[in-house]
Amino acid sequence: MLVKSLNQAYSARATRRRYEAWFLRMGLADGSGAWWFRYLLMNPARSGCPGQKQGMPVQVWATWFPAQGRPLTLIQGFPLEELRFSGKGAPFRLQLGENSIDENSCRGSLRVDGHAVSWDLRYESTFHATLSAKGWIGFTRTPHSDARFSGSIVLDGARFESSPLGFGLQGHNCGYRHRKFWTWTHAYFLRSNTRPSTLEALVYEMPLGLVFRKAILWHDGVRHIFRKIEETTKDRKAFAGSFHAHARDGFELEATIDGSGPSMHVLPYVKTDCTGVFQVSNNSRARASLRLTRPDGLTEILETSNAVLEKTGGY
Repeated sequence: MLVKSLNQAYSARATRRRYEAWFLRMGLADGSGAWWFRYLLMNPARSGCPGQKQGMPVQVWATWFPAQGRPLTLIQGFPLEELRFSGKGAPFRLQLGENSIDENSCRGSLRVDGHAVSWDLRYESTFHATLSAKGWIGFTRTPHSDARFSGSIVLDGARFESSPLGFGLQGHNCGYRHRKFWTWTHAYFLRSNTRPSTLEALVYEMPLGLVFRKAILWHDGVRHIFRKIEETTKDRKAFAGSFHAHARDGFELEATIDGSGPSMHVLPYVKTDCTGVFQVSNNSRARASLRLTRPDGLTEILETSNAVLEKTGGY
């Protein structure tokens, strides 16, 4: 799947206003923490947002969410001249010196604020999805939804290495601007004696006062798409969420995602119009519980501590 790759770059070097990010989120198999890596391209024709602290046109992010302690984020910017990435129709690859990502692997090496992190990861999956696609406005794609990671990560001399190293997703999103508010979650459910399940859900503002809502469940090798979603948590300030949803195939689910606790992390995102920043909250060690009801009335409970919850009030 080369030409139709969900990682295919949308932005061109002549693009004046747009962010585009390729990222992965992985909960370590031993339960010691979670990692988030992000490769960001922003406003290439304008060289990012000159004058902004995080305004470089190309950036690599690495965030460590330890089971004990506070998260640590390292962000390094690069000039556009160092960027090498594939054109349309070619196998996807983005490279910035020692940092790169392609269809099934990523590598990196950052030294920021006295910390050093490097990684060499490979991933494979059985399921991919497009959660949202709104043309030039933007999209949210998941090339690897039930990703299994192997390889190594080294942070300040501490080495994480195993096969499998962890479980999670590899995603790809972009937009002319960031949405004024959004809530996004992805949960990975390991299940004994059978294949894993994943749930991904997204809510965000749209023009004319409309709200986009969609969830996709990958369960027992079948995709279930939920568009009739009712949020049952009304407090947007609480870093948790729950919703009730129905699919056309008769499946029904009740989901709760809890991102509270010391792993909740807040980062400033630069607006694509370069007028400032806004705050995005993320907990890549969130907990999720799911009650799934089948058309025949049988129910199943899925639970995991390998989930991510992200929220912002946006501008």
